[in-house]
Amino acid sequence: MTSANSITDVTQLDALYGDASPRSLTKEIDSLNSQYQSFIEASPFMAVATVGMEGLDCSPRGEQGSVVRVVDPNTIRFADRRGNNRLDTLRNIVEDNRIALLFLVPGIGETMRVNGRATISTSPELIEAFTVDGKSPKTVVEVKVERVYFQCSKAL
Repeated sequence: MTSANSITDVTQLDALYGDASPRSLTKEIDSLNSQYQSFIEASPFMAVATVGMEGLDCSPRGEQGSVVRVVDPNTIRFADRRGNNRLDTLRNIVEDNRIALLFLVPGIGETMRVNGRATISTSPELIEAFTVDGKSPKTVVEVKVERVYFQCSKAL
C-alpha cells in the first residue's frame, strides 16, 4: 500500500528522523569483547532471524544454560534442537547465510544483538559436544560475528 503519506526512500526517512546519536553508532563493534561474551554466555534465550528465497523467519531458541557457546571473539555456536521439523531457519541459512541473533537474560533490562554469517555443521565432534541428557542435535550452527551491540532497556 502506497499513499502520499508513505515513506518510499531513505532520503525521506533520514530527513524525518535526523542523524543517529554518536554514542549509538560507536557502541557497535565487530567482535565479542569480554563484556559481550559474558552477557551471551548468561543468556538462556535468543531469537534467530534469517532470510531465504521463501521469505523471512524469526525463531525462538532456548536452553537450560547458555543458549550458545562462545568459541572465540569472532565465533559462536548453537545446537539445532529437535522441534517442529519445518527447518525454516536452516533452509534460509543454506540459501542466504546472513543471520541476526537477539539475546535476552532474565532480570536484565538490556538485550544484545549479533549479526553475522552462519554455516551448518554435521561434525561428529560438534554433535557430541552439544549432546545433552543423551539427546544429540542433528546439526550445529556456527556464526561468524560481524556486528555486535547492546540494545538499551527502553525497548523492553
